[in-house]
Amino acid sequence: MNTSVDDPRMYGEPVYDLYNYTCSQGYLLLPVINEYTWGNGVRAFLYLAGLLWCFLGVAHLADVFMASIERITSRTRTVRIADGEAENGYIEVELKVWNDTVANLSLLALGTSAPEILLSVIEIIGNRFQAGELGPGTIVGSAAFNLLIISAICIYCIPEGEIRRIASVKVFAVTAFTCVFAYVWLAIVLLVISPDVVEVWEAVLTFVFFPLLIVVAYLADKDFFLKKEKRHRQAFIGIPMNANKEREALQPKESLDHELHRLAKELGRVEGLPPDQAANIISRHIAEEVPHDRGWYRINAIRSLTGGRKLIPKVMSAFEDIYKEVQKPYDERVKQDGGPHTDFSEGGRLAVVQFTAAAVAVMENEGKVRIGIKRSGRMDIPVSVRVETINGTALAGEDYKPFNKVIDFKKNEALREVYIEIVDDFEWEPDEFFFVKLKVENSENCVLGPNSICEVTIINDDEPGILAFAKPSFVVQETGLKALIPVVRLNGADGHVAVRWRTKDITAIEGKDYSGKEGELIFDNQETTKNLIIPLFESQKEERDESFQIELFEPTGGATLGKINKTIVTIVNDEEFNGLVSRIMNMTRANLEALELSKTTYMQQFIEAMNVNGGDVANASFVDYILHFCSFFWKVLFAFVPPTHFCGGWPTFIISLGLIGFLTAIIGDLASIFGCLIRLEDSITAITLVAMGTSMPDTFASKTAATMEKTADNSIGNINGSNSVNVFLGLGLPWMLAAIYHAVNGDVFVVPSGSLGFSVIIYTIVAVIALVVLVARRMIPSIGAELGGPTCSKIFCSILFIILWVLYVLLSALQAKGIINVHIGA
Repeated sequence: MNTSVDDPRMYGEPVYDLYNYTCSQGYLLLPVINEYTWGNGVRAFLYLAGLLWCFLGVAHLADVFMASIERITSRTRTVRIADGEAENGYIEVELKVWNDTVANLSLLALGTSAPEILLSVIEIIGNRFQAGELGPGTIVGSAAFNLLIISAICIYCIPEGEIRRIASVKVFAVTAFTCVFAYVWLAIVLLVISPDVVEVWEAVLTFVFFPLLIVVAYLADKDFFLKKEKRHRQAFIGIPMNANKEREALQPKESLDHELHRLAKELGRVEGLPPDQAANIISRHIAEEVPHDRGWYRINAIRSLTGGRKLIPKVMSAFEDIYKEVQKPYDERVKQDGGPHTDFSEGGRLAVVQFTAAAVAVMENEGKVRIGIKRSGRMDIPVSVRVETINGTALAGEDYKPFNKVIDFKKNEALREVYIEIVDDFEWEPDEFFFVKLKVENSENCVLGPNSICEVTIINDDEPGILAFAKPSFVVQETGLKALIPVVRLNGADGHVAVRWRTKDITAIEGKDYSGKEGELIFDNQETTKNLIIPLFESQKEERDESFQIELFEPTGGATLGKINKTIVTIVNDEEFNGLVSRIMNMTRANLEALELSKTTYMQQFIEAMNVNGGDVANASFVDYILHFCSFFWKVLFAFVPPTHFCGGWPTFIISLGLIGFLTAIIGDLASIFGCLIRLEDSITAITLVAMGTSMPDTFASKTAATMEKTADNSIGNINGSNSVNVFLGLGLPWMLAAIYHAVNGDVFVVPSGSLGFSVIIYTIVAVIALVVLVARRMIPSIGAELGGPTCSKIFCSILFIILWVLYVLLSALQAKGIINVHIGA
């Protein structure tokens, strides 16, 4: 810092630029070189660029700081709960050590508001315990931005037809009241009790309101006020609960592994889905379904702003439909036939083409046989398949005419038919058969279904036929969760016939291992093969070998039973499928481990810091590369901060807090000098540029929380608490230090009430209006919630909140410029 004995900054006196325009009362760290001879335009541009770059640095450092807070507040303890149905007479559950409300209003509030709070503290200390405008102005301006702009974005961003309600109503009521009370108290201190002076008792009481707020909010969260009967529900992934209790509910430790295994099996059955994409789908599902606090959303938002590793895995656009299907509740994916399976092809990313029947029969004298081909799944594209015949006992040219053509499906066309000619030779022959095969023609968006080969039987008599099983025993794998047992119709296929069937347990148990009992199988005219579908249930046994029997009886329509009227079905594991499921689970666990906030080694921190998207280059966008380049210096520098697993995260917390304070001091100098160069008062710079810069991560975090969460607690519910903490801690602490310092020195702590008092009054008015609107939205039946609702109401309320913020900034700026002459204070 180049200063001389005549430099007025040495004595805290006003500094003047080339045009003799008053800047501010000296700076802490800047400028580091003498650039007063440079042009004001160049200097303003450099200081603005430096300010934005430092905002990026503080944002990335806040990622580290919030990760340490997450580590501290996520500590759990294992307790045993008596359960008579459990094998050991108890179950082990995880309980969080920190109460969510206490964590939100203490460490998490400090984490999200650290720059504003530290800026106020540093400004007071740097000014030799004299009041400044930048710190208090930033706190009030940030509160206005949080309550009005963030709420406007959250109201509008909710998907059409959805709403988000505050679940912790009592906590919200407490924080909403204190949010208004905090700024009313500021106005009373600055304008009524002791105008332009903050006495020691006023400062101490302001600071004491901070722990008092935590205590009252905690009591409200525990239903101490207007107590009602509590209803606890166990939280399993994918099962919604009341948001204010979900992280306190008892959660079985094995529920995550069960969910992983179930989803891995479901996705392992999807044809054409690569294992790595299946793992990404499961990881994203779990990341969005598991409850998170506001800190988690803020970290994810910060990483989006700095090109870092995201906490929500990306899924390739081609597999978005599969992901949406997985997001549906599990019960909706259990079909009525008793087999839990997911149809990912229907309406999905691929077209599925197959024959309408696996086997058909034709009388020799009919001259031709009709083969139906159906298309399902993706319908908005044209697809082509080749149809060709293959000899069996029937020979091409002698018994039928060969067929080899390409069949085209137009957009939204679901059914096509082909006709194959049959040769009538007037000689008696036993039943003969040939095959018709499908083949996809040069289409990446089309796959074949299970009925890709059709057996055609040429029948030489007019008998209804004999019904029997194809074999006396079958071995089926549980992969598809259903057993397809073919029943054949021999020596005739004339007319409609039916046969009843029933199952009998051997080692497999009906209702537990399979769904059976009794039913009827109907054959259409000329149909020679029909699959009896028996739904299977998943088993957790490593080696599965369970059997049951199926019997045919009471044929109708003139048909008779054949010799094989009973068959034994044995269910076994599919080793290849189990290996695929195991690979998907391992990849998913690796993904989830990479998404953990705490790093295990310094090496991992540096690897993530030096690579775009934390090393996940395949899913990095062009914007990620730009943001990574801009924040590369900060990432590498802050990689030296100890990993969060050291000593429960406390070393990371302390060191990153100190670094945030250092960067905040630089930001304060940059903002003041920049405002000076463009002739903008500190109070205006604080409520606009600095407030928006420090609140930007919260904006993205709240938007993500609003769309992902089932409630509005983590999007706008915590805004009021954060705004209250900003005043009680961000102003209470430095004012208490300054007031005590001046009292010891026989002086008073002077805080001019002009711009700050006016800004506080305007903010209080717009805050009351905003809170009334939020409550009214919840009370109006046609809306019924703080966020979302009908489109017109969303647009109206969002625009109203933005107008209130513009009015707040405009009126505060006009008063600071002296255009509005309002007498504030004594």
